[in-house]
Amino acid sequence: VQLQASGGGLVQAGESLRLSCVASERSFVDYAMGWFRQPPGKEREFVAAVNWNGINQYYADSLKGRFIISRDNAKVTVYLQMNNLKPQDTGVYYCAAARGGSYYYRENYDFWGRGTQVTVSS
Repeated sequence: VQLQASGGGLVQAGESLRLSCVASERSFVDYAMGWFRQPPGKEREFVAAVNWNGINQYYADSLKGRFIISRDNAKVTVYLQMNNLKPQDTGVYYCAAARGGSYYYRENYDFWGRGTQVTVSS
């Protein structure tokens, strides 16, 4: 499965962005989908995940209430709505697909997109 993330950009603190990640195959529906981010000079970290049918969502504790993950299986797309953005949200955001295991850990993901840059200015 190939994944293509888009929607990043440069915004000011307090603004919103919506990231999208489109899959190349309809087998997308067999996978849980996750978003990770890599701040400058730091490790890649978990942001959010959603199970195959979109019913269950999982978030990094620090992001609950500001970020919302969703998916549209008909469009083979997963979204990340990011609200009230802060400078510490700056980084490269990656989408990934997982067949199983804990969605919080990047080693459980089978496919990764190339990432989209999000920069939040203060």
